[in-house]
Amino acid sequence: MFIQVLKSKLHCVTVTEANLNYMGSITIDEALMDAAGLFEGEMVHVVNNSNGERIVTYIIKGARNSGVICLNGAAAHKFSPGDIAIIMAYAIVTPEEAVNITPKVIIPEKGTNKIIQ
Repeated sequence: MFIQVLKSKLHCVTVTEANLNYMGSITIDEALMDAAGLFEGEMVHVVNNSNGERIVTYIIKGARNSGVICLNGAAAHKFSPGDIAIIMAYAIVTPEEAVNITPKVIIPEKGTNKIIQ
């Protein structure tokens, strides 16, 4: 048996862009991806704390240290610049492996999405 457990979370990022004229996905600053252990193409759940919307999409790597969090395509209808979001990625593991997983949680600087050291 396998279960899904949280492996990575970008907590309370600020949406910087919403691009309706793109095929889909979420663009995330490469520095944030590295800090949280996220990968280009990885599936993520994105929750909009500002309006309650929730989507599932995949990651596109954004410019390093740009602070970019851009919802692309249809998701642009559900997220607007300035909204606060949580981005979560999960791992599929056995229950025995799950007890040893500690999720990487990154809480960036409010408004800039810069990593706080």
